[in-house]
Amino acid sequence: MQQPHFEQLSPTLLLSTSREHTFGSDAFLLADFAGKGLRHKDRAADLGTGCGIIAFLLYKNCRPKEMWGVDIQPQAIEQFSLSLSRSEALGEPLDGILRPLCADLKELRGKMPLGTFDLVTCNPPYKTGGTGILSELPAHQIARHEVLCSLDDVCAAASALLKTGGRFCLCLRPERLCDILCSMRAHRLEPKRAQFVAKNDSTQPWLVLVEGKKDARPYMDVLPTLIFDKETAARITHYGSDSEKM
Repeated sequence: MQQPHFEQLSPTLLLSTSREHTFGSDAFLLADFAGKGLRHKDRAADLGTGCGIIAFLLYKNCRPKEMWGVDIQPQAIEQFSLSLSRSEALGEPLDGILRPLCADLKELRGKMPLGTFDLVTCNPPYKTGGTGILSELPAHQIARHEVLCSLDDVCAAASALLKTGGRFCLCLRPERLCDILCSMRAHRLEPKRAQFVAKNDSTQPWLVLVEGKKDARPYMDVLPTLIFDKETAARITHYGSDSEKM
């Protein structure tokens, strides 16, 4: 791994980023969407966690009992672990809450306590297999294209991890909304809440956030479109007036 670069999420909470594993505004949007209702006693997991931004934001904002970050790529988990050690050195009281795991999300049996999670999140690959122009970096190919896992694989893993009534939250491009709803329902994750995100009132949404509940009854709330303007971006992505790149 190259010389580590850190984003300061709080005075004592650092996040290691790299060219291979970094984050965008969609991660903040998903963490904000999923964090509503996350309690201190809950067990949560982020699949395909990358540098760990969603896991770190949910830890920072909600302090669940456990917050797992799962990724198949060793460098991603190495960055996650480095973030933990640097944050602890600054005095962040992690108390074992953040838990990195290098694993294939299709093979979690015996590696995580299945059927016990209250929340699972995922910012999955946006492109289906065989579509779009592949990125130059292998890490970006894995993150953006379904080369190692499909949306069905993600929903199956989330369903296996969640207990009855547990929530699964993800974000994807709106053109894949039908895929999301069909895959969720096929894996006993009944869609319950959806919200589109647009740049302004006159543009089409560029993102959709969806929440499903395991073994819930059919009924879905479609929330008002979230306009991601400068004010909303500042509210959702801001991580402290004292934040800085390190």
